[in-house]
Amino acid sequence: MFIVKYRPIFYIFSGILVAGSIIAMLVWGLNSSIDFKGGSLLEVSYTNGRPSQDVVVSAVAPLNLSASVIPSASNEYDIRTITLTDDQKNSLISVLTALEPASTSTMPIMIGSTTATATISSPSMQVDGFNTIGPVLGAEAAWKSIVAVVLVILAIVLFIAWAFRKVSEPVSSWKYGIVAIIDLVHNIVIPLGVFAVLGHFYGYEVDTLFVTSLLVILGFSVHDTIVVFDRIRENLRVMPGSKPFSEIVGTSINQTFVRSINTSLTTLFALAVLYFVGGASTQHFSLSLIIGIAAGTYASICLGSPLLVTLEKWQKKGKK
Repeated sequence: MFIVKYRPIFYIFSGILVAGSIIAMLVWGLNSSIDFKGGSLLEVSYTNGRPSQDVVVSAVAPLNLSASVIPSASNEYDIRTITLTDDQKNSLISVLTALEPASTSTMPIMIGSTTATATISSPSMQVDGFNTIGPVLGAEAAWKSIVAVVLVILAIVLFIAWAFRKVSEPVSSWKYGIVAIIDLVHNIVIPLGVFAVLGHFYGYEVDTLFVTSLLVILGFSVHDTIVVFDRIRENLRVMPGSKPFSEIVGTSINQTFVRSINTSLTTLFALAVLYFVGGASTQHFSLSLIIGIAAGTYASICLGSPLLVTLEKWQKKGKK
């Protein structure tokens, strides 16, 4: 009952988080990767140990390629730039190659009857991959990502409305869907806001893998919400009209609280390991999941179900 009783506090807290996230997106926007805006991606590795990121950034800056230098594995960098011509690509590779001295090795050679040694130099920097995405393909990827998120939200809302179709009192089934939409928007906006801040200050980029994480967040967070909603539905059947709706919701939250927290914690522990131990390519993916799942767990307990109580009270006032 604590959460239901003090629900205005949780509404204010969620409102601050959502408002801050929206402001961050409006002011700074999202730092889109070449997946969305088009450009070139050069993947390089250094066999003798890579130079520091600051050194690479300073060396590449005079080329005016709007380059973003992102550490990949322990000895690799991903260089994201504008769409490169062949000359620009060659200039970039030359600059990157010059940052680290070539490795040297010796081998014996025969000169007549005399054995001598020769020193062989090999470049320390190697090009592991190069890809270019045009602006048309980038725009198409952005549009398909938005459509995917909207379709998932719509499918979830329709499912909730169908699953709770027999619940009509004291809150209609379609209102469960409305609350689910609020929950889902809350759980999506917060990671977007955080990445807007990280993109502005630390260069974090939003790519198609980030969109995948948003879809995972939608599915995971609605799972937590439905668990609580389902317990509310069962308690309404067991004790119809015997207790106030707010008390039934509070009891349902208490009954599912530990389960929701434990389920989320086990997932968050695994994601934390992936973030700190996994490769750089999965760090942003795991970070967005950590933020979204934490926000979703909070929303399912402290936002979604209490909103049903608020809607029920507004409904009563409307009938007076």
